Amino acid sequence: MLVIFCFAGILMVRCRDHTHADKKIFRYNESTGIASLDPTFARNQSVMWAIHQLYNTLVEVDDALQIKPSLAKSWNFSDDKKTITFHLRTDIIFHDDPVFNNKLRKLTARDVEYSFYRIINTATASPGAWIFNNRVDRVQPFIALDDSTFQLKLIEPFQPILGILSMQYCSIVAEEVVKQYGTDFRRHPVGTGPFCFVAWDEGQALILKRNDRYFEKDSTGHALPYLDGIKVNFFDSKATEFLEFTQKRLDFINDIDPSFKDEVLTKTGHLKKDWENKLQLEKGPYLNIEFFGILSDSTNPLVAGSPLRLKKIRQAINYAIDRKKMILYLRNSIGTPAESGFMPPGLPSFNPELVQGYHYDIIKARKLLQEAGYTHEQNKQPIRLLTIPVYSGIASFVANELNQVGIQVQVETIQKSLLFEQTSKSQALFFRGSWIADYPDAENYLSVFYSKNPAPPNYTRYKNPQFDALYNQALQEINDSVRYDLYQQMDRMIIEDAPIVPLWYDMTIHLWQKGISGYGSNSLNMLELRRLKKD
Repeated sequence: MLVIFCFAGILMVRCRDHTHADKKIFRYNESTGIASLDPTFARNQSVMWAIHQLYNTLVEVDDALQIKPSLAKSWNFSDDKKTITFHLRTDIIFHDDPVFNNKLRKLTARDVEYSFYRIINTATASPGAWIFNNRVDRVQPFIALDDSTFQLKLIEPFQPILGILSMQYCSIVAEEVVKQYGTDFRRHPVGTGPFCFVAWDEGQALILKRNDRYFEKDSTGHALPYLDGIKVNFFDSKATEFLEFTQKRLDFINDIDPSFKDEVLTKTGHLKKDWENKLQLEKGPYLNIEFFGILSDSTNPLVAGSPLRLKKIRQAINYAIDRKKMILYLRNSIGTPAESGFMPPGLPSFNPELVQGYHYDIIKARKLLQEAGYTHEQNKQPIRLLTIPVYSGIASFVANELNQVGIQVQVETIQKSLLFEQTSKSQALFFRGSWIADYPDAENYLSVFYSKNPAPPNYTRYKNPQFDALYNQALQEINDSVRYDLYQQMDRMIIEDAPIVPLWYDMTIHLWQKGISGYGSNSLNMLELRRLKKD
């Protein structure tokens, strides 16, 4: 049993009987737990969601993935596009903490400078250090010019930098708090966000309360957030999570476990009649593409001795898969068949008319195999397809589809860690992959095929000098329309060369209790609670 009282009168939680003293408490579950509340370790969704409630970044993205102000009220680029000057709000107050000696602690540009240097400091060992690697100035990348003016300096122009600054790694912290708590800062967060830390029992629950000094207001001038607090449970069983939700002890579920999909959803992805009046279903694009990768390094013996070295065979594989049938019967229509490029819907540069991918065409697949000289002898040697347990059904479906055109595929299921090791070392020829956006720009997807990038992210070891030239050109292009055109040219090259087999573009699926309103989500699947209301 966990019993927590906040004597300030803001929040009272009694977890045994789920009494919340008439407060509006939002409750959700993290079945994987939360590893840290330190922003520099915000590498996965469970941590990012919690950090987003506790901290702010200089800029953030809206529902349409457009950059908008947050701690920075405005910014401007230098003429050479290598220096960005941010003008900060002057009304931002950190959450109360004893380290501030009972005084209000205002956020300044010095806090931004410290927070960013902390990310790249090797002593921090942040998994997010890569966001600034080979991008920011090597001598003095971060400068606090005065209390409300901050500068970031780049080595070369890099247009997606604002998207990177919206990542949770870039949340702003106070130096004295980090130094006071040391390694315990991971469980003693002090930010500027809409909710403040109350308590965290790592095996039971995380409790947050409303930040009464939060700076944002709604369109009518009402202070945000509307909720009084948040309670995060840590049931490791998805069955328990679903039971708690059906009994209204949770307000929200992110995604539906495969074992419950058929109970709740029709094959077309709608709520079954038994559930229509009991809960709310929300779906939308998610910046994640699921695919099979094909090793493309011609110097690798795995490639040299395989029919997959031939482009027409890789194209034939793409034409041989009925993606619509796969999504309907194996995914309950959760997701969109990947019949465009590697860039998924939700990105501003996504355009299925300008980037046309592969559709199901078994006749064309067989014709390409014939043109490639795919022989009966080659067919006797099955191609190994490596996947992980949760995707074994998808892999078996694809293997059966390819068998229809005469390509024998042997599905081998291995653990995720082993698959990562083998793809990183170029020891996997044909393998399951996925790519979730780190920041809302297509460059993040196209970097997967830039030849100078190692694995990760270039797991296929794709190399195309023309692609590389367009990629470098796009990094420096400040005109969005021109940059999007470059992105689309690169995406068409990937489709043509077929180092991957796109399967589906993912979709967010959320279940909400009746009486919850004001929820909004973008295709980054960030849990946004500032404007959420609970009846």
